[in-house]
Amino acid sequence: MELGWSKLTLGDVAARAGVAKTTLYRRWAGKNELVVDAVAELFDELELPDRGTLAADIEGVVLQFAAILARPAARNGLMAVVAEATRDDALRERIRASIVERQKRLVLEGRERAQTRGELPPEPDPTEAARTVDLIFDVVAGAVVHRTLVSAEPADAEWVRSFTRVLLLGLTSSAGPGT
Repeated sequence: MELGWSKLTLGDVAARAGVAKTTLYRRWAGKNELVVDAVAELFDELELPDRGTLAADIEGVVLQFAAILARPAARNGLMAVVAEATRDDALRERIRASIVERQKRLVLEGRERAQTRGELPPEPDPTEAARTVDLIFDVVAGAVVHRTLVSAEPADAEWVRSFTRVLLLGLTSSAGPGT
């Protein structure tokens, strides 16, 4: 954050951490990998709260996600690696493996919990279930990232409630009563 993406080097990180550069190079090939892993650690803080309903659970995790994205380290790190990934397929794959795939656990856990509660029907076809998980993750992550990082608008409780309603009930229910 202090130096900006273009000026950041593993040497700077090593000096700040008080270790030799070789220590970092044993774990990360370069700054791209290091920053992805640092951002992934921040997102690993996400937990799916058990608030009693699918809607309340979604609201809880989306608010946590928005709070993480409000942190300068997460916001700047994610934006930097995503920008770099547009030119680097290996980096894009590392983002997918280290961040996206790890966070899909929240969708899996939420869907399983909602199925146990009887709020969602079971999905007997594993291929279709996996596609559904991917779609849910993409919709939630995409909407929150766009709202907070691209539009620079808050993902506050009111927005999260509206988003959750649209996510669960579809566009025809988003206009509210009487439509």
